[in-house]
Amino acid sequence: MAGHSKWANIKHRKGAQDAKRAQVFSRASKLIILAAQSGGGDPETNYALKTAIEGARKVNMPKDNIDRAIKSAVGGDGTNRIEEVIYEAMGPEGSAFIIVCATDNTNRSITEVKTALKKNGGKFVPSGSVSFNFSHVGIIIIEPKDFDAAELTAIDAGAIDVKKDGDILVITTEVADFHTAQTSLTDSGYTIKEALLVYEPSQTVLLSQDTKAAFENLHEVLDDLDDVQDIFTNVEQE
Repeated sequence: MAGHSKWANIKHRKGAQDAKRAQVFSRASKLIILAAQSGGGDPETNYALKTAIEGARKVNMPKDNIDRAIKSAVGGDGTNRIEEVIYEAMGPEGSAFIIVCATDNTNRSITEVKTALKKNGGKFVPSGSVSFNFSHVGIIIIEPKDFDAAELTAIDAGAIDVKKDGDILVITTEVADFHTAQTSLTDSGYTIKEALLVYEPSQTVLLSQDTKAAFENLHEVLDDLDDVQDIFTNVEQE
């Protein structure tokens, strides 16, 4: 990855989204449910759940809400399962979108996404039309005192790329190694500041000023949909 610029874009994107989301607890809850459905309700043995819980705490989600989300995932009858679905779209001037949803009704989510795209200058495209230009990877952020030692530890933990970015170390992993790398780093004494699964574009586009407003409007409309968890694009941020 390109180090500072790409991480800054991810950090800016998530910060801007999380600050305005009225549904932030709902989205955090869905991540907890997805993790618990796939790996069980014990965060000590389910690192994905542990990460989701930590994310919920960072947005000040009450403990009762967290416990309720776990219980709904592991104690229900299966009729209210949350499913992760990924849609692909094209926007203005070659902009591409990967739209990650978590939903209990895929018919509703795809209809809402398609409608938002159609009304705001976007186009829904078949799976694979956009994702070939993206790599699905894990990003782990630590703030070590000794960067050389931390880099060696990260490589031993399975990192495929390690970049220094100011006072932080940006560690990229394969998705399959994401949780084991976090465990290894934690066991080695490092505090993980952020841990994200992201879609990194291999090629980016820089939009003209005339197109930028249309792109940002489309992005905002999609992000406001209840089922949308995250959006990744190939647009270069200035």
